[in-house]
Amino acid sequence: MTEALRSGLRVARRVFSRPAPAAALAYLALLAAAALLAVPLGLDPLSQDLVRMLEGPSREHPFGTDELGRDILARAIFGARTSLMTAAGAVSLAAAIGVPMGLVAGFFGGWRDAVLMRVVDLMLALPGIMLALALIAVLGRSQAAALVAVGLTGVPTFARVARAQVLSLRRRDFVVAVEAFGASSGYTLMRTVLPNSWSPILTQMVVLSSVAILLEAALAFLGVGIPPPTPSWGEMLRTGKEYLHESPTYAVLPGIVLTLTILAFDTIGRALSTVLEGRDTLIGRPVADPP
Repeated sequence: MTEALRSGLRVARRVFSRPAPAAALAYLALLAAAALLAVPLGLDPLSQDLVRMLEGPSREHPFGTDELGRDILARAIFGARTSLMTAAGAVSLAAAIGVPMGLVAGFFGGWRDAVLMRVVDLMLALPGIMLALALIAVLGRSQAAALVAVGLTGVPTFARVARAQVLSLRRRDFVVAVEAFGASSGYTLMRTVLPNSWSPILTQMVVLSSVAILLEAALAFLGVGIPPPTPSWGEMLRTGKEYLHESPTYAVLPGIVLTLTILAFDTIGRALSTVLEGRDTLIGRPVADPP
């Protein structure tokens, strides 16, 4: 077992030994399992029954039906698949763009730092929802467009976190020693600096997952997210608010699931940040100066 894996397992044990993060992880695991097993279980979010429109909870439909007779529970479960996939793709895209930007800006400095950070400042000048709306207007409504729009709003955060880490490590003795042995800038950056920068980056990935889910739901609620009939929590909230008197569970169920999912990611992210603060080693390599 490598040192990186052992260190990661130690961090995971410390994080999930606490009741709140453990409960959050259990909830997310249950939600992901339900989303993955929805098809084998025979749930159909698109099956319509116009005779049973806006019915209340029953044995066949535990949370009732919507305005087209579709099962609300099935649509909420499939909405989890939509939200989790969009969040995972968006956070991965944001990290893939933002982390290299921050690494290059912090490590090389000079004009590269000035140019890249001005790009980041420009992106930060626009509210995330406005930037996402502008991208949706250009790319059109689709799950891929929503993923890209949500992902690009997270780029500045990753860029600034990565840059701050590089600046804190750039003149450490172990980095200077690697350069003194003749290592190239690329080798030093990728093999020495980057592995010691993963802790805050990993924390941001978890925390920004909740932001990505919320932003995707907000776009759908505004009517510019993933187009129907693909189930989406935001779209269910938007439509369900029109039928609160006829079917209160229509909007209540996706609202509760959305809130719990955001809270779960945020809880794990905060616990991870707390555990990693003040550690002598980060995931992968020691950050303390070698003896």
